[in-house]
Amino acid sequence: QVQLVESGGGSVQAGGSLRLSCAASRYTPSTSRLGWFRQAPGKEREGVAAIDTGGITYYADSVKGRFTISRDEAKNTVYPQMNSLKPDDTGMYYCAAGPQWAGAWYLPGTYTYWGPGTQVTVSS
Repeated sequence: QVQLVESGGGSVQAGGSLRLSCAASRYTPSTSRLGWFRQAPGKEREGVAAIDTGGITYYADSVKGRFTISRDEAKNTVYPQMNSLKPDDTGMYYCAAGPQWAGAWYLPGTYTYWGPGTQVTVSS
């Protein structure tokens, strides 16, 4: 079993920045992809970004150019840096871990482990 612990959420004004982090309790092939999803009230969970072992990154169109995801493989930790935040970025952000061969990075079903979530609120 793998535990994911998220941190770094909070409230910020539009245009501001936040850096989230997610630490996995251990590395296994089932955690070779680390991703972030978000869910706003009344909306489906959507993929925000992901990174594979070796550094291949993926981004949703809505965050390209504003968010950057990085990974410290020695610490089994992933860091999404979120800049130029917009009110539409508001939601509960979830870290997820899964095997990078499982399928499309933006599909929640391809991930095995999930963190409890951290709230991000962007005010206008």
